[in-house]
Amino acid sequence: MTPSLRHLRIIRDIGRTGSAARAASATRLTQPAVTLAVAGLERQVGLRLFDRRPQGLLPTEAGLRLIERIDRALSVLDTALADLAPRLVLTATMAQLQALVAVVEAESFSEAARRLGVAQPTVHRAVAQIEGEAGRALFDRTRHGVIAARSTQRLAVAARLLQAEMDQAWADLAEMQGREVGRIVIGGMPLSRSSLLGPALARFRVERPTLRVKVVEGPFRELLLGLRRGEIDFLIGALRPGEVVPDLTQEALLEDRMAVVCRPGHPAEKSRTNAGLAGYPWVLPPEGTPGRAAFAALFPEAPASLVETGSLILMRELLAQSDHLGFISALQVRPEIALGALVAVRVPLDDAPRVIGILTRRGWQPTTAQGGMLDAVRKVAHDLQDKAGQR
Repeated sequence: MTPSLRHLRIIRDIGRTGSAARAASATRLTQPAVTLAVAGLERQVGLRLFDRRPQGLLPTEAGLRLIERIDRALSVLDTALADLAPRLVLTATMAQLQALVAVVEAESFSEAARRLGVAQPTVHRAVAQIEGEAGRALFDRTRHGVIAARSTQRLAVAARLLQAEMDQAWADLAEMQGREVGRIVIGGMPLSRSSLLGPALARFRVERPTLRVKVVEGPFRELLLGLRRGEIDFLIGALRPGEVVPDLTQEALLEDRMAVVCRPGHPAEKSRTNAGLAGYPWVLPPEGTPGRAAFAALFPEAPASLVETGSLILMRELLAQSDHLGFISALQVRPEIALGALVAVRVPLDDAPRVIGILTRRGWQPTTAQGGMLDAVRKVAHDLQDKAGQR
């Protein structure tokens, strides 16, 4: 349930000015139309957004929460619209933006129309209206499809972020009424899925037994893209402290080190030095990951035989049936060692600890439920760090 952009601007402008008349002037509507828009939105959400006072319209608590979300969403969207053409801030519609985002994602007008459930000319017309205001093409037509220009991609990201912010707004308002709406989407890197997310979700489920939670898996760069687009609420895993990410916030939770593991009874099980280990076949994290960089620092000569994977399950099965050695997060593999499925090779590893934590978009404000999930992750991380310190 996302109202029109004009209605969102009405709510924001009333919040700023306390006046339906001023909001009508800013949005080029009549005052009765503004009053009807506010009343209609209040009926939709089931809450009063403004108190009618002699001095004007004063936001209620629900109104303040909604206005804060709208203001944050529109500040990003309007910047992207103005970069294309200042008039788009006034003329762009939600339907046009939805069509544009669909074409950017599908790289095809026909596929975008299919995904939206509308006729293809409808999508063409919506994109053409934005192009008319911008005075330029938004897509390059190629033999393989339509490719969005860089400014078009920025606008699509801003439109996705607006939708994500409004989804959070409806969750906020539902929370005020004792209802649960929406879901939490977590980007889970391999370490977080096994050692952090499982216990954290168990804690979270005690308080929120029915709220939907989706864990998205994939390479770090893909998860980061989903986070920036608003498709993922937050990421959990190994941070990249050396990388400059001005649009993201990194919160450190605990430190982790790498471990060399093998099957019980492996010839290298009792090794106490690195000498000779490089001659074994290895199962390693993929190129470009912090774990792989740590391996390269410890073993400059690349092993002659290796398998690259981020899957603990695949590593465990391969190690169980061969003389492969594995190089993996000590926290991630701890349950396998405790069960006796794998054994830690007690060689000295002078690698620097990796920082495990949470990545969010800068300025992102979690809903109550999202905040509860983050608190559960923090508590589990604190417990893990305490256990590691006791060893």
